[in-house]
Amino acid sequence: MRTKITVIGAGNVGGTTAHRLAEKELGEEIVLLDAYAGIARGKALDMVEAGPVCGYSTKVLGTDSFEDVKDSYITIITAGFPRRPGMTREELLLTNAEVVKKIVVEVVRVAPETIIIMVTNPLDAMAYLACRVSGFPRERVIGMAGVLDSARLRTFVAMELGISAENVQAMVLGSHGETMVAIPSLTTVAGVPVSELIPKERLDAVIERTRKGGQEILELLKTGSTFYAPSAAIAKMVEAILKDKKEILPCTAFCQGEYGIRDIFIGVPVKLGRRGMEGITSLPLTPEELKALQKSAAAIRPQCEEIERFLKGQ
Repeated sequence: MRTKITVIGAGNVGGTTAHRLAEKELGEEIVLLDAYAGIARGKALDMVEAGPVCGYSTKVLGTDSFEDVKDSYITIITAGFPRRPGMTREELLLTNAEVVKKIVVEVVRVAPETIIIMVTNPLDAMAYLACRVSGFPRERVIGMAGVLDSARLRTFVAMELGISAENVQAMVLGSHGETMVAIPSLTTVAGVPVSELIPKERLDAVIERTRKGGQEILELLKTGSTFYAPSAAIAKMVEAILKDKKEILPCTAFCQGEYGIRDIFIGVPVKLGRRGMEGITSLPLTPEELKALQKSAAAIRPQCEEIERFLKGQ
């Protein structure tokens, strides 16, 4: 059987993600699905035509039919309404809940064994919704957040020090939003703790810029939102799953007591392999970092409760 990956939503994030997956030959077939068939088909054809130039032969199919999603190994959900300047992720919750619920129902119908990677905002709540609607085990519903936030932190630390971001290792956990939790104790530059290289007030400023990284780009673009870095983060997660890498990456996952957190989706260190989320790793957080993570969880919980009310009202 061909390894099929579906990307739902052919906007900037979805289209760029499909292109990255095709170019990296992650999966033998990429399905790009959108309610506007012409957009999905046009972008898919454009990607296929780039293949001979870039050296890949991945099959890319653009469609508006969920029948083409059948038997997808991984399904990436990017569809939904984007944030506008000044809009919080939380304000998107009920609007995008309607969209995501309909999508997940169809995905379960045609691809009941798929692994769902949620990208739609507000991320933590949408992952929770997907898990509730699908009935999938927690291993097969994860969200893309921490890989992106960690990349932003690495970038800003590198800018502060005037070095390559490849020399920076960082982990960002918690909500994909205002209560994001950077982990300074585990942030290093070529093995050296970042606290030894950047004064606390400057490091705090770097972390705050990371927290508002998406908003910064949103305000610069005026219309639309980020898509290059998010699509790169999604591709990294897909690669870890497809190649069974057992790689530890910060992802949104359903906690069942880990870090003292239960019954919500939140960004935690996850081992990714061919079965999806194969475990949540326990990191040696400082008491302050653990407290911040639990505070972030407390901020997410009302969103999950709102999702429960939404589902009961359907």
